[in-house]
Amino acid sequence: MPEVRFPSNGGEATGYLAHPTVAHGPGVLVLQEWWGLDDHIRSICDRLAQAGFVALAPDLYHGEPTTAPDEAQQRMMALSMDQATTDMRAAAAYLLTELDSVTGEHVAAIGFCLGGGLAIWAAATCPLIGATVSYYYVMPHGKPDFSKISGFVLGHFGTADEFVSVPQAEALLTELRAAGVATTFEFYDGAGHAFFNDTNRLGTYDADAATRSWERTVAFLHEHLDG
Repeated sequence: MPEVRFPSNGGEATGYLAHPTVAHGPGVLVLQEWWGLDDHIRSICDRLAQAGFVALAPDLYHGEPTTAPDEAQQRMMALSMDQATTDMRAAAAYLLTELDSVTGEHVAAIGFCLGGGLAIWAAATCPLIGATVSYYYVMPHGKPDFSKISGFVLGHFGTADEFVSVPQAEALLTELRAAGVATTFEFYDGAGHAFFNDTNRLGTYDADAATRSWERTVAFLHEHLDG
């Protein structure tokens, strides 16, 4: 398994790293759902590698993932944003400065649910991030300064999401644009929360929405990272 360790503020963090079959590619930071760094997040890294990216998912819980919703919620609420920010910045720096296989001057961040919020948080707190993809943004720990985001943001939301309503997503879109962030949100009719997660833990996987959103995501990442 391609597990890696990288320095983080005098300590050490761990994560899952996937390389493309070609020798080099842009770097992408993959940020976990509230379940933690599980096989689904690892599979997203692998899919990004197949699309030509070097993908790293840091373990922001510093431990085993969970399949229990109550435990996942507890871990999400207990997450230290200071530590998460440090680990995300360290992961981005590791991609760009420690791996000869990573091309370009910036990396992207992509996340799902909690990770969708963390991806935007990372973009606002790490200058190395030049493009961001947020799937059904959830962020229970406040907001960063959106005006610090320098790259483009793409968001994906289901219209039947019970956790993130369309008005909430539209309010976030308005807030990001008001802060000067070039932002596009895509909405998928009838799709629920976690529609991309094909492990179907919530029973809301939507193959059509997942396929269309992934095609848009890969095109977006290539557009803003290739060069």
